[in-house]
Amino acid sequence: MDRLALILVIVGALNWLLVGLFQWDLVAALFGGESSWISRTVYTLVGLAGIYCLSLLFRERAVQR
Repeated sequence: MDRLALILVIVGALNWLLVGLFQWDLVAALFGGESSWISRTVYTLVGLAGIYCLSLLFRERAVQR
């Protein structure tokens, strides 16, 4: 679950990078615009993954020897 959440957060971060640098929304371009249900689903999954990844900040690290 952690890896899937991190992958979605990375996808979201790269999408925001493209929006910031080139004013181009990759998710909207791939899935038919910002208001299409597929794009909104991707945005929602990325947002939920970001919320889930907040838990990674507060998790205890396993000590490896």
